[in-house]
Amino acid sequence: MLKVEHLKKTYGEGDQAVEAIGDIGFEVDEGEFVCVVGPSGCGKTTLLKCMSGLLMPTAGDAYLHDQRIHKPPEKMALVFQEYSRSLFPWMSVRQNVAFPLRRKKLAKREASELVERAVRSVDLERFLDRYPWELSGGMQQRVAIARALAYQPEIMLMDEPFASVDAQTRADLEDLILTVRKEYGMTVVFVTHDIDESVYLGNRIIVLTSSPTSVQEVLDVDLPDERDQVETKELPEFARLRAHVYRSIKRKQPEAEADQPETEPSTA
Repeated sequence: MLKVEHLKKTYGEGDQAVEAIGDIGFEVDEGEFVCVVGPSGCGKTTLLKCMSGLLMPTAGDAYLHDQRIHKPPEKMALVFQEYSRSLFPWMSVRQNVAFPLRRKKLAKREASELVERAVRSVDLERFLDRYPWELSGGMQQRVAIARALAYQPEIMLMDEPFASVDAQTRADLEDLILTVRKEYGMTVVFVTHDIDESVYLGNRIIVLTSSPTSVQEVLDVDLPDERDQVETKELPEFARLRAHVYRSIKRKQPEAEADQPETEPSTA
C-alpha cells in the first residue's frame, strides 16, 4: 500500500550540508499497524514529512498505491504531536473536526454524520460545542484524531501523537487508536520514541539507525491482536521484544555519532 524507495534527505549545501536521512526503503501492507522507532534526533519526523508529501526528499520517493507522493494524498491523514497548534482555538470541536471535509464538498447532512461518528468514536460527543482551550491535552488530541477519522482516510500517519500527555492519558489514547483503527479499517504508520508503545501497538516495528538514518531492522510483533495494557505487557514475548528493540536502538555507531549533530535541524 505504502512504499518508500531509497529515500534520502539532506539539509543545506556544501560544507554546511547535514545528511538527515541516508537511504531508507520499506513497505507497509494494507491494514497493517507499523511503528517506526529510532534514536533521538535520527530524523523520524523528517521521514514522516517526506512520506506524506509535506517535505520533498533530496532523492528517492514514497508511493501510495503505486502513485508517487509529491503532496499530501487525498486518502492520507496526518496527526502530529503538537495538537494544541493543529486545532483552531476559535472553532468548536464540531467545527475543527469538520474543517478538512470542506475539500470533499459533501452535502451538509453527510458531513455532519461523519463528524458526529468520528467524535463519538473518540468518546467526545458531549463536547461537540466546546472549544479546544476548554479541554484537557488528552481531549484535544482526541479531537485531532477525530478530525483525521472524519476524513475517512485509508492510511493515517502519526508523529509521536501521545508524547505530550501524562502516562495514564497516553495509555488511554493508545487503546483508543487501536479501537478506531479497527473500526475504520485503516492502515497506520506510527512514529514514536517510546519502545513500549511501539511493541504494544504495532504489527511490525521498523527500527532506524542514528543519523544519517537507514533501516536497521524490521521486526514482526507476535502478540495477540487484542491488546491489554496489563496483560499484554506481562507476556514474555512483550518483554523479549522490548529488550530487543532497546538493544537495537542503543547499538553504537561511532562514525555516525562523530559526524552528525545530536538533533536534527529545526526544519525537521
